[in-house]
Amino acid sequence: MTGDTDIAIVRDFMAEFAGLTGLDPPRTPPRRYLWTDAYAVCNYLELFHRTGDTSYRDLALRLVDQVHHTLGRHRDDDPRTGWIGGLPDEEGEAHPTRGGLRIGKPLPERGPDEPFDERLEWDRDGQYYHYLTKWMHALNRVSRVTSDPTYTRWAVELAQAAHAAFTYTPSSGGRKRMYWKMSIDLSRPLVPAMGQHDPLDGFVTYSELQMTAAGGCGGSLQPEIVDMAGICRGGNLATDDPLGIGGLLFDSGRIVQILEGSGRIVQILEGSGRIVQILEGSGRIGPLAGREGSAYEDLLAPVLDAALAGLTRFTGGGTLRYPADYRLAFRELGLSIGLRGVGILVERVRENQDLSRRAEALMRYVPLADEIERFWMDPDNRKAGTWKQNREINTVMLATSLAPGEFLAV
Repeated sequence: MTGDTDIAIVRDFMAEFAGLTGLDPPRTPPRRYLWTDAYAVCNYLELFHRTGDTSYRDLALRLVDQVHHTLGRHRDDDPRTGWIGGLPDEEGEAHPTRGGLRIGKPLPERGPDEPFDERLEWDRDGQYYHYLTKWMHALNRVSRVTSDPTYTRWAVELAQAAHAAFTYTPSSGGRKRMYWKMSIDLSRPLVPAMGQHDPLDGFVTYSELQMTAAGGCGGSLQPEIVDMAGICRGGNLATDDPLGIGGLLFDSGRIVQILEGSGRIVQILEGSGRIVQILEGSGRIGPLAGREGSAYEDLLAPVLDAALAGLTRFTGGGTLRYPADYRLAFRELGLSIGLRGVGILVERVRENQDLSRRAEALMRYVPLADEIERFWMDPDNRKAGTWKQNREINTVMLATSLAPGEFLAV
């Protein structure tokens, strides 16, 4: 959806979100949630891009400030105070992401001596790696739009802090792994399992930041990129979860843009003996060759294969025929957002026969994005309990799906 009417709908959704969460008009304390806020920042930047109205850029910047001063500091019901990384106030203002950022869940985090309760853990605070990478991406988009390197520097500092805390080498030896959820102060794991797509998401997000930082926007993430590449190697990416499939498509689009825009990622991957050839000025990735194949194809092909397999399984399950009370909008909208980038992906890999074949196979599923959007645009479906219980995240992600340009860019 690209017309003026569609943008008016997005404007209404984002005004609703701003009012609900205390962004505009400002309310103390605001209600901040890191995942939703990352998408919202990109939505405001998209509205600024599409309308030229600077108030939307200002809302994006105000939201960044609220997130850092809310989720970068301890909860009101926590005996600890100040920045969660322990920095003095002045230093914390200059480096608000060095201690990471809280999720924004309603309940306090589980204490060190409290037993694990799987049901309660979903509502307890802490830090999620995959939320932090979404915020890194949002900060990077702010730098790109405003030409202010501060935001990418904060994203790089967040990446360094998150990587140091979430990655570990098992006591039994072997390759590094990742925790799924950490405590607010990043001192202990709350859920030790590894998120299925966290290593891939980290690798791609670090690479995105590195590309921007190479222009003078921050420090190097090369050690973290190399580290994450090792954790990614041989991982199983296949999933039938629509949000997970959408994430694979989102990462695919970013991989192509990164490889088009930066030679630095090539240097990082050349250590394995693989070489990427980028056709300058074509706007597309050309034939790729190397002693053991190409780095680009080695990274991108399995991601596209996993997305295609997941779409086949998901559509075969028939859940899109269920009534609204049995569906989770934000998970489906994650898929529709990813599908919105497939057409551009196809164009960018057209000159690589193997990758083009994979990307073209995804095109048959692109109409699902319209189907999902139409369903949740229906006011009757938004009366369902599953919509109301997750109103803010659903509203913001529906807006992203309708106008995804800034979110899908690097």
